[in-house]
Amino acid sequence: MPRANFLGRPKMPGRSVADRTKDFDEVPLGLSPEQAIEEAQRCLQCRKPKCVKGCPVEIDIPAFIGLLAEGKLDQAIAKIKEKNSLPAICGRVCPQETQCEQECILGKKGEPVAIGYLERFLADYEREQGVKPPPSVSSQGKKVAVIGSGPAGLTCAGDLAKMGYAVTIFEALHAPGGVLVYGIPEFRLPKSIVLQEVDYVKSLGVELELSVVVGKTITLDDLRDEGFAAFFVGTGAGLPSFLNLPGENLNGIYSANEFLTRSNLMRAYRFPEYDTPIKIGRRVAVIGGGNVAMDSARTAIRLGAEEVCLVYRRTKKEMPARVEEVERAEEEGVNCIILTNPVRYQGDENGWITGIECIQMELGEPDESGRRRPIPIPGSEFVIPIDTVVVAIGQGPNPVFLDSVPGLKLNRWGYIESDPETGATSIPGVFAGGDIVTGAATVISAMGAGKKSARAIARYLQNSE
Repeated sequence: MPRANFLGRPKMPGRSVADRTKDFDEVPLGLSPEQAIEEAQRCLQCRKPKCVKGCPVEIDIPAFIGLLAEGKLDQAIAKIKEKNSLPAICGRVCPQETQCEQECILGKKGEPVAIGYLERFLADYEREQGVKPPPSVSSQGKKVAVIGSGPAGLTCAGDLAKMGYAVTIFEALHAPGGVLVYGIPEFRLPKSIVLQEVDYVKSLGVELELSVVVGKTITLDDLRDEGFAAFFVGTGAGLPSFLNLPGENLNGIYSANEFLTRSNLMRAYRFPEYDTPIKIGRRVAVIGGGNVAMDSARTAIRLGAEEVCLVYRRTKKEMPARVEEVERAEEEGVNCIILTNPVRYQGDENGWITGIECIQMELGEPDESGRRRPIPIPGSEFVIPIDTVVVAIGQGPNPVFLDSVPGLKLNRWGYIESDPETGATSIPGVFAGGDIVTGAATVISAMGAGKKSARAIARYLQNSE
């Protein structure tokens, strides 16, 4: 089979900066069929593929790419969905460059196969053709409750349904998807894509109940009384974090959670068509360096900010955000102010933010994260004039469910303690995974945790018989 352009990979087609900053439509446009097949033909089909080891949801990557290289698109997407029920989401937001693609042998001498691009292409192809319902499976006669409809919950529910278990997902919000809908902007992950993936999980036999806050609306004991024999907790890390600086109560300071939820899930960018306003100033500062910070900065531009800066205490090299997200933010006009840390907020007589007093930093020895520790430089204070601040420095565990379950063991940061291989918690029959266990992490790592827990729950239910 010919392998044209052996060392190079295609560049993802995308919308121009001038066009994309005027709306919230998706930015990358996806590969053409010709590009996808040609890229698939670069795969070496290794005897001992390392790429599979880099995939938390265990997709048989060489197999689906081989089928795509032969033009067998229907079989290729079916091969992906043997392991992954959310390929259109993974193809868009999974950091493949640090997962499967990092292990690709081609990357040793050239560029790795664009595995993420190919997964997205096949998922989009399937959507255009019409997603076919999967074959039905025999019932195991046991009910499982999944708490939270984010990536961990959807994956766990889908895998359990494929095994024949009756699964119900309980979601606190009025729309399914968890962080996929409230935390990731439309221009990076369209809501229609998330709903398509949720519909596929439902087609497996999973039931979905919205606006149910487990711990308030209903308790775990109530669910046991209803016949649920096992539970998976995937409630995420949705509690906002702040810097606890002087002036933090000034108007115009948002947590990234509030800022993005208002814009993404509640469609504030279409006010007054949607009745959720969001006040945005001329000058916006986003504090942080992760994907959430990039999403916040790019959202601020689309909401009409004239100047957007990113304030980060290390250098761009240490930013946890995906490289392509940093590049897109800078293309759209975001100014990265690196080696800078806020120390206090300044406001006017009406209680509105007017500026951030910052101090310059230098990098010292590595800390527990492996990144060099930022150290303040005495006497280097300066002020950034600002109208709006978005604090994007991470999230904590939402205590609503946790406080309602006596005996559930938490770690010193307030996250659920669970076995990393099974998700088993201190309470028999209760499993947990995703951000509620690890803290804020990637979508794909949460999905991997959901997959492991699904297998463990099945073993638990079989043994309990």
